[in-house]
Amino acid sequence: MLSFSKKTRGFYVDISGSAVLMARTSSSDAPMMIEEIREVPLADVAAVQRAVKDLQGKRAGGYLHASCGVYPSHRLVRRVTLDLKRVKEPDYFKEICTQQFRLEEEKCTIAVLNAADGTDYDPGKAVAQKEVIFTGGLIDELLAVQERLLTLGLFPERLELGTLAVLGAVENYHGFAQLKTPTLLLEIDADSTQSFVIGAGGLDVSRSIPHGFGAMISVVQKELNLKDEESARKLFYSNTFDFTNMGGLLTRKVLKELQSLIGFYEVQTGQSIGQVLCTQMPPKLAWLGGAIAKELGVELLKVNFADWLKSREISFASSVEPSGLDARWLAVFGLMTYYDAVAVAKK
Repeated sequence: MLSFSKKTRGFYVDISGSAVLMARTSSSDAPMMIEEIREVPLADVAAVQRAVKDLQGKRAGGYLHASCGVYPSHRLVRRVTLDLKRVKEPDYFKEICTQQFRLEEEKCTIAVLNAADGTDYDPGKAVAQKEVIFTGGLIDELLAVQERLLTLGLFPERLELGTLAVLGAVENYHGFAQLKTPTLLLEIDADSTQSFVIGAGGLDVSRSIPHGFGAMISVVQKELNLKDEESARKLFYSNTFDFTNMGGLLTRKVLKELQSLIGFYEVQTGQSIGQVLCTQMPPKLAWLGGAIAKELGVELLKVNFADWLKSREISFASSVEPSGLDARWLAVFGLMTYYDAVAVAKK
């Protein structure tokens, strides 16, 4: 008599600026069911450690082996058009890193992917693609991230830039929802904003903007005549003051860069941005995504998680309610899903 072992459960963790988002699934491969989800403040280390143990259940004892999405400060996700005449030059990619990204190649770990399907770029191919994505980060930052994960009780069975997981999810959702216009994706943190335009063909544009929440906090301090920046920061993140009417003023620096990006994109492609999605917005700053969308004159994209994941053979347990989940969870669900772009293209 043959016996089959039960599929191994899957564990997925996304660690962004302010929170740790976790999920346990019935299997590590689709079809699967999302059995439980947790959200814990990143600053509360003890609470994160307890949540990790709880998620493990009876198996708790050692590290929780999980697929982890992380966001090192100097993460790199940039689309680049290559000069095909130079791709076989030994220093060409190093030159791109130093001149375009201001990164020292020896201090980084970098992968080059084909923009069309995410496969590894091979300059030796007879017909090399010229549109690629450079992705990676500083080695020291990635090592520090891994040490932090271990401190939290997590062993990164797979370590991935959360940005890539989100981009893959948004591109797939684009096709599922049959969106007719490109989407502007924003990752806003303290000092910068990572901006991406995702169209029907995938990632069209990527740009790092040197303004983030910090630029908004300085405006709060000035406009409300607060004594110091720390007071402004506490008020900004507290959700006790209605900043909605100040949305345009607070986001002025970011908006100026975004309007430039959008204008250039529309001239180059003839397409207009139809919706914006902010995937790292803390719940208390949820109003900010709507403010940005309003100033840009576009819709704020709301993801239908249940229907989209159903199309990926992923369901929710009755104890997990997907309707109340915000855009940050795209990163966790993006870690669960796998997109075979090559197979889809052939089909």
